[in-house]
Amino acid sequence: MKIKITAEEIRAYLNIETPEFPKYIGPLINLANQYAQGTRPKIVGQMTELIQEFEGKSLSEWESWYLKRKPDAIKKATEKILQKLRDLKDAVEKIDQDTVEKWVRDLVIVKTFAGLKFQEAILKKGAEIKGTSYRFSKPEEETKGIDGFIGDIPVSIKPETYEVKALLQERINVRIVYYKKIKDGIEVDFREIL
Repeated sequence: MKIKITAEEIRAYLNIETPEFPKYIGPLINLANQYAQGTRPKIVGQMTELIQEFEGKSLSEWESWYLKRKPDAIKKATEKILQKLRDLKDAVEKIDQDTVEKWVRDLVIVKTFAGLKFQEAILKKGAEIKGTSYRFSKPEEETKGIDGFIGDIPVSIKPETYEVKALLQERINVRIVYYKKIKDGIEVDFREIL
């Protein structure tokens, strides 16, 4: 039987008070910290190692023990995050309706289209690498698991996660081009066609 213990329950069991922040403040500070990297190990230490070294029992003992080892960590992390919050505040002041509309259009129209139509980009890139042409599959070819052709090579285009789904019933008897979505595009494995 699995039981979930919430962060609030953990704090209650350990008699730790939960600080109150005005609405949106916690998530904004968290976002700023993600950009600032203020609580990375080089600033505050490797916390998993430090907590294992700690032999005390109470929160106040932990705080005292930690601050002796990292006396400037809280201040340095705070300064980095606060500077990033200033940067974000400056950026927010530059946002107007036109900016938001451009962002929404890019997400809803452009990124959706590109995200759903990237098979064509994969076929084009594969054809470019091979110095040949490409085409999409015909309906009767699609029923055989073929997404398109790079030259005369039939290919199926699948996410890399498909590779690890060994229990899948589907059997594709053509070469498979695997891809992985990454931050600024897709990473494609063309080894089966090269």
